[in-house]
Amino acid sequence: MYEAEDAEIYDLVHQGRGKDYAAEAKRLCDVIRSHKPDANSLLDVACGTGLHLTHFSREFEEVEGLDRSVDMLTLAQRRLPGVRLNLGDMRSFDLGRTFDAVTCLFASVGHLSTVEELAEALRCFARHAAEPRGVVVVDPWWFPETFLPRHVAGDVVTADHRTVARVSHSSLEGRASRMDVHCLIADPMSGVRHLTESTLITLFTRDEYEEAFDRAGLTPTYIEGGLSGRGLFVGVRR
Repeated sequence: MYEAEDAEIYDLVHQGRGKDYAAEAKRLCDVIRSHKPDANSLLDVACGTGLHLTHFSREFEEVEGLDRSVDMLTLAQRRLPGVRLNLGDMRSFDLGRTFDAVTCLFASVGHLSTVEELAEALRCFARHAAEPRGVVVVDPWWFPETFLPRHVAGDVVTADHRTVARVSHSSLEGRASRMDVHCLIADPMSGVRHLTESTLITLFTRDEYEEAFDRAGLTPTYIEGGLSGRGLFVGVRR
């Protein structure tokens, strides 16, 4: 769950690191339409501040977003004033309609704790995928064998008279990775502030992802590499 300042810093850091939301959205549109050429509606689950959704809205006639963070959705609504954004949990939401495509990006499913929670989420995604051949795209977190424990990353980003220095350290904790993040934020009015975050992200196996897709009535395909090197799961509703 992100608070208002965290959400702004999240945007600033990822854009400053060169994340190309437009290119990622275009690639995902190509993947979706390779399975469903007439796809014209999309739901982005865990849409965050709406940076992917902004580009999806230019490709699809109808788009909606869903997130469990009010502050993330507040920023997203500023970007997308005409788009319906929903507050909800990916394991249990019910929007009362279906979409040609459902996406869940940025390894958001890794914040689920158990295989059963993953299955619940995939069943929920499948219920919102249109018949026939609705497409569900999931950007996973690392698998147990591809995760690198003790990895350290660091970035310094300056934009709009504000500078953010972010460092992170990853460690293995049971079946999950723990990501400890520290940010120093400096601006002329407030001086320097320090934010910290410690998050557990589950290391599901490829088989566990594929079984969750299958149990939800989705035929899965795995694309090596994906958007960020972790691969990409694409499920088509049976």
